[in-house]
Amino acid sequence: LLITMYDSRLRLARQVVEDVRSHFKYLVFDTLIYRNTKLAEAPSYGKSIIMYDAVCAGAVNYLNLAQEILKRNKLNKHE
Repeated sequence: LLITMYDSRLRLARQVVEDVRSHFKYLVFDTLIYRNTKLAEAPSYGKSIIMYDAVCAGAVNYLNLAQEILKRNKLNKHE
């Protein structure tokens, strides 16, 4: 499970993440995709976030997710 549109300023958002992680445990990615204006703008320009602004916080979140997926996949191959 991937948590997106996360806003750490909102207590409800923090509580939802805590509840989801408590209930689903290892099925939830550690990476959070934070709410970000650039993520909302990119599709209107017909671009991925990496092509639109590779250094914005949203792009960094998705790059971190990609690294986490690769790491999990590597660990699963060795089990």
